Amino acid sequence: MSLETADKAVLERTGSFLENPRMTDAAFQSKFLQVLRDRGYIHQITHPEELDAAALAGPVAAYIGFDATAPSLHVGSLIQIMMLRRLQQSGHRPIVVMGGGTTKVGDPSGKDESRKLLTEADIQANIASIRSVFETFLTFGDGATDAIMVDNDEWLSKLGYIDFLRDYGVHFTINRMLAFDSVKLRLDREQPLTFIEFNYMLMQATDFLELNRRYGCVLQMGGSDQWGNIVNGVELIRRVDQKPAFGLTTPLLATASGAKMGKTAQGAVWLNADLRSPYDYWQFWRNTEDADVGRFLRLFTDLPLEEIARLEALPGAEINDAKKVLANEATALLHGPEEAAKAAGAAEAAFVQGALSDDLPTHEVPAAELSAGIMLAALFEAAGLAGSRGEARRLAQGGGLRVNDKAEADANRTITDADLVDGVVKLAAGKKKIVLIRPV
Repeated sequence: MSLETADKAVLERTGSFLENPRMTDAAFQSKFLQVLRDRGYIHQITHPEELDAAALAGPVAAYIGFDATAPSLHVGSLIQIMMLRRLQQSGHRPIVVMGGGTTKVGDPSGKDESRKLLTEADIQANIASIRSVFETFLTFGDGATDAIMVDNDEWLSKLGYIDFLRDYGVHFTINRMLAFDSVKLRLDREQPLTFIEFNYMLMQATDFLELNRRYGCVLQMGGSDQWGNIVNGVELIRRVDQKPAFGLTTPLLATASGAKMGKTAQGAVWLNADLRSPYDYWQFWRNTEDADVGRFLRLFTDLPLEEIARLEALPGAEINDAKKVLANEATALLHGPEEAAKAAGAAEAAFVQGALSDDLPTHEVPAAELSAGIMLAALFEAAGLAGSRGEARRLAQGGGLRVNDKAEADANRTITDADLVDGVVKLAAGKKKIVLIRPV
């Protein structure tokens, strides 16, 4: 039996567990849980009636943790960011926990192999880079419902290891820890699991306890892959301090075709503009599958549910209008309305009018290299229009590779400065992905 199954059984016996991907029949009284239910955020809740009563009584503080393994979060983290936004919109206090301490260990959940351990400087640089994203979704300050951001290295780095084991280790059994899905996955596949990673779940539980003591935080939220870790924190607070604590998870997101949310052939869909331009971000949402439009509008925009119901019911090709609304709204939340309008305008100019725009993504190449000639397949790969040269060749064979708005069947042909039009070479993969090649 996995830890998740074991925890579920314990909570079900006490009547303190609720699981239903849409929660359409849950009779919540608090605005917060009603909003999460109606928009499809809830997968599992511990102690649902207690949490509902707490959220109804007054502002509650809740947190989600984000490890700083890269200079940007990606779209896979956006549902968690939006949950914190819904929390604040409902009159409660979001706590963003940056994992300066836990990133030094590495979360084994959902991973087949150990992550590369980062230096202290790398971790702090990543946190600084990530911080700006949250400021577009949340209001920070000192008020009762203003968000705060904290770094768990502040307390984790100060824990004496022996004291840590004596105070908190006694509440965790090896039997139970070995039943974690994150641990079982590694062991079943005979992949190494380091002892430092094995301690991650203890550290995350300690985070919740520390946040409860410092800020009165009573709720931890996260993806369903964090369920076991979250339950450990809930139980630690209830055992050590005999205080109420709650856990809530979202479904792990996949597209209607089964692809992992936020992953593309060109890699992760980053939230920081320097890693993915507002135009490319807009295009990501514009390319949403038909079956996902309504769900993504509920999760990733602030549009009223009545308007979303109208948009997702649009017939036939009109669903493309709903996709544009999704792209505009999602891009405006992250990059601002002005950048969203620019991206939409650039797409309109490029695809409908065939015109160039300064807001289209640009890939710069040395002028000398372009003068000497660059193989088209290599240029497509470098510009991020194809994941590999082989993919560019397959795209050309299928008629989806275009140079200056003309189909190009030979991905091996050489692109030179003779192909420049108005100072750029316009490359397109299919109808929606365009990059301008600009010599420098």
